[in-house]
Amino acid sequence: MSSEQANNPLHGLTLEHIVVQLVAHYGWEQLATRIRINCFKSDPSVKSSLKFLRKTPWARAEVEQLYLKTFVS
Repeated sequence: MSSEQANNPLHGLTLEHIVVQLVAHYGWEQLATRIRINCFKSDPSVKSSLKFLRKTPWARAEVEQLYLKTFVS
């Protein structure tokens, strides 16, 4: 493991894994109340969420932070 990634708890996790785990834990409705983005509210799916999150750095950062708070802390 490189020293750059040694302290990164998200290292090795795909964005898809993160989204799937959050949906399994919270469900789409609860996820939409925690992170207010339309891809979680309006006809949500993993595929549409990934497409949006890959293009939108601030939203991806919020999803990653929720994952860390939920599963790593």
